[in-house]
Amino acid sequence: MEEESREMIVLGAIKNGNKKFGKILRATKTAPEELESILDRLKERGFVRVEEKKGWLGKKVEITTTEKGDREVDERVHELQEKWGQMSALYKSGDKGKLKQYMDDNRSFLPMMMFFGIMDIMMFSMMFSMMGSMMTDYVPAQDMPAGMEGAADGAADGGADGGAGDGMDSGMGDGGGFDIDIGF
Repeated sequence: MEEESREMIVLGAIKNGNKKFGKILRATKTAPEELESILDRLKERGFVRVEEKKGWLGKKVEITTTEKGDREVDERVHELQEKWGQMSALYKSGDKGKLKQYMDDNRSFLPMMMFFGIMDIMMFSMMFSMMGSMMTDYVPAQDMPAGMEGAADGAADGGADGGAGDGMDSGMGDGGGFDIDIGF
């Protein structure tokens, strides 16, 4: 994933309330060293601030977005919504060539669209089916939200993902069946 795309995902995670390093790490699936580097760049650009607070167990570090950072996320989300609208229109027109070209040209935006929940995952899956491609040709599996693995595998075969392609964790795990915790 491109550096700018990863920065926006980290900034979005912070704006959505992930204020601690560990929570940001889990929300963005970023390596610790990479996250430190991204946070330094975001701080230099004035998008985040780092605050040290005293707690019961010592110092606590909280990372929050600045007004400038909030505006940047809002602008990017608006831009992503426009790009999704264009992709949807190309899909609905049935022009495989133009859709494939548009997706190739905007490949770096796809992980951000997934992270921010902008795209309709079922339609996204059907786009790949129409083009005869796999989602993983455009979005690495580690950058897909939980529950998307089945959609990524089934995109080229008509989206036959067992219903897990709606972006929600369906409880189907990674091999089918139900994962039910009954408390024992």
